Amino acid sequence: MDTYHVVLYIHLLALFIGIGAASVLLACLTQLRKAQTLAEAGPWGMVAGKVSRLFPIAILGLFGSGAWMTSDIWTWDTRWIDVAIAGLVVISLQGPLVAERTAHKLKHALMENGPGPLGEHARRMTRHPGLWVAEFTNIGLVLGIVWVMTQKPGLWESIAALVGGYVVGLALALPFTRAPAPELAPSAEPAA
Repeated sequence: MDTYHVVLYIHLLALFIGIGAASVLLACLTQLRKAQTLAEAGPWGMVAGKVSRLFPIAILGLFGSGAWMTSDIWTWDTRWIDVAIAGLVVISLQGPLVAERTAHKLKHALMENGPGPLGEHARRMTRHPGLWVAEFTNIGLVLGIVWVMTQKPGLWESIAALVGGYVVGLALALPFTRAPAPELAPSAEPAA
C-alpha cells in the first residue's frame, strides 16, 4: 500500500469531517434564527455546541496530512500550498475567536431569556454577524482552498480564489444578520 495515498485519504477524510460539521452547524444556525421560543432554540444550540467539537479534529487532520504530503511530494516554497495554509490559519482563528465567542454570548442570552418566547436580545443574538459571517466565510475559504488544491495555480490566482471565496461567503452571510420582515396579519374578509 502506498503511504501517500493513505495520507491523501486522511486529508480528504479530515476535509469531509469539516464540511459535514459545517453543514450541520449551518442547519442549526438556521433553526436558531427561526426559533420563537427557548424550547425551539435549545435543542439546536445543544447540537451546534456538540458538532463544533469536530472542527479542531478536521483542522489538525488537514494540517498534519497536508504537511506530510508537502514534505513528501511538494516543497514548502510552493505558492499555492502557502496560500492554502494561510486560508486554513484564517479558518482556525476565525472559528474559535469569532464564531465560538459569539456562540457563548448567544448561549448566555438564551439562558437569561428563560422559558417562553424569545426576547429581542436573544433573537438579535441569533442574527449576530459573528455567527453568520464566520460560518459562511469559512465555507467560502474551504471551497477556495479545495479549488487551489485541485488546480495548483500560481500565487495570485491562489490568492484570488481564497479572497473570492471569502467575499462570496460574506455576501451570503449578510442577509442572515438582518431581522426578518414582520409577518403581515391576515386581512379581514369583508362581510357579504
